[in-house]
Amino acid sequence: MADDTKKEFGKWRAFFWPVHGFELKKILPMFLMFFFISFNYTVLRDTKDTLVVTSKAGAEAIPFLKFWGVLPAAILFMLIYSKLSNALSKPGLFYSTIVPFLVFFALFPTVIYPNREALQMDTLANWLGGILPLGANGFVESIRGWHYSLFYIFSELWGSVALSLLFWGFANDITKIAEAKRFYALFGLGANVALVFSGEAIYRTSNIRKFLPPEIDAWQISLNYLMGMIVVAGIAIIAIYYWINKNVLTDPRFFKPEEIKSVKKEKPKMSVSDSLLYLVKSPYILCLALLVISYGISINIVEVTWKKQLGLQFPNPNDYNSFMGRFSQTTGIVTVFMLLFVGGNCLRRGWGFAAMITPIVLLITGTAFFAFVLGRDWLAPTIMALGTTPLWLAVIFGASQNIMSKSSKYSLFDPTKEMAYIPLDQESKVKGKAAIDVVGARLGKSGGSLIQQALLIGCGATSLLQITPYLAVILFGIIAMWIAVVKVLDKKFADLTAEKEVVVAPKTVV
Repeated sequence: MADDTKKEFGKWRAFFWPVHGFELKKILPMFLMFFFISFNYTVLRDTKDTLVVTSKAGAEAIPFLKFWGVLPAAILFMLIYSKLSNALSKPGLFYSTIVPFLVFFALFPTVIYPNREALQMDTLANWLGGILPLGANGFVESIRGWHYSLFYIFSELWGSVALSLLFWGFANDITKIAEAKRFYALFGLGANVALVFSGEAIYRTSNIRKFLPPEIDAWQISLNYLMGMIVVAGIAIIAIYYWINKNVLTDPRFFKPEEIKSVKKEKPKMSVSDSLLYLVKSPYILCLALLVISYGISINIVEVTWKKQLGLQFPNPNDYNSFMGRFSQTTGIVTVFMLLFVGGNCLRRGWGFAAMITPIVLLITGTAFFAFVLGRDWLAPTIMALGTTPLWLAVIFGASQNIMSKSSKYSLFDPTKEMAYIPLDQESKVKGKAAIDVVGARLGKSGGSLIQQALLIGCGATSLLQITPYLAVILFGIIAMWIAVVKVLDKKFADLTAEKEVVVAPKTVV
């Protein structure tokens, strides 16, 4: 495929822009849809962390929120989504999924946040604090500030639902394998250009505290701007999706009418229990699930440790979110570089080669980050002599680790994961993707959270810093399993793709 692409476009055009002119009608709207979904994802990701980490709950609440809040919500969503997928058309399913998110994010700065003190569950939280062990304080505070917790849950689900399920599910339905090898890395450019813009938007709206009088709640003003942008971008996503269905999917160059009819006739009607049983019996789906779970646990272990350092460095929400804006912007710039010079060419070298890079990057950068955090006291005299502090260097080391991990995820892990769905039948695509992307992703992050909860409570720890050595060892074990699964799935993907090409070939001849 790599040789064919170079012959078709020329060496340099195949490297940077392997797209025919008429294909812009399909690629540009998909690019813009991914841009706006990712814009919202970045704003929500940074804002949810700011709300929780700088509150009384602190970073210690995150493992409890992911396991006791996000995971049950993801499972509930999957059950509802699976039922709706049998009752609604695909456009109807898309609209009915995305609108509730926009309604909640519009209500949060206008209704919920202004009444945050009156909405706190102090009585219940105080009672739980008296009966639960000291290590469960993060859980107690997440109950007290349940409105912040609800925002955290909705924001976490946006990434899995809008980004992984809705966008990539739609892209997989209308993209052929040959197109995916050329287009998917380019689709990713939309997401990471969005990181640059959203990072700047977060920085500017969060950095307004110094321009406001002391009696004004600067964080309230920042939330108004941030959630306003979320709603506007959400409306743009709906409009683009409508335009693609009306103008692209009716164009035989991109999506033949007979293929649409065929999909409708074969639309699966399995129950939720039957769907889950089918997925459990599929080794291919299980391998995909293990990839998602491994990434979720690995990134969760590193991120939560880093966010603890970040919360200590920036206790004010505006300062915290301002730093996260610059962090997201830098991540976008690095990822765009990865997509242009690394992602597409790695994909054309083979699925297994591209899929292996992300766990290796996490292994190298994770080792460097934990080595510094664990040994920073020993290095303290040298660090102080350089005119800085161990805490600030820990923040910078963690930020560098996260930038490299996320850029490899966006440019390589996500495209390879989505390509792996293409050879599957329609049943596995629809129900399998819902189970893996929503529940599987949550199991990964919640699995990391469960590990952290067990260590916090089991060790009687009041801070994540006390369990950091154990987290480092667990991280390396998870990455080793991840690498082994990539090797297994690489062979399965090649076999499935070959089988599909054999089946399609006779139809092409006729």
